[in-house]
Amino acid sequence: MTDQFRVKRIWQQDERTLGIVWTDGRKSLYDVVELRRQCRCAHCIDEVTRELKLDPDSVPESLRPQRIESVGRYALTIQFSDGHKTGIYPFERLRELG
Repeated sequence: MTDQFRVKRIWQQDERTLGIVWTDGRKSLYDVVELRRQCRCAHCIDEVTRELKLDPDSVPESLRPQRIESVGRYALTIQFSDGHKTGIYPFERLRELG
């Protein structure tokens, strides 16, 4: 893992915004509604065809994170207010999205 994918600090800036400061100094802000829409778990994307199973329009703008946890030293998992909690957001992917 390169330094650009290492996290120095994670915080919830407001109800809808997750912030990350990377060890290289870059700061990224993420809209949690958009993160939910970008989920790549098997419930949201077909594992074989990679076809999108989640209708992005079905994700409510009122969605909020209820719990954010580290997955080892490489990713985050987020439990959302719509009950979804199976997605893993690798730091490398978050860096791409940020």
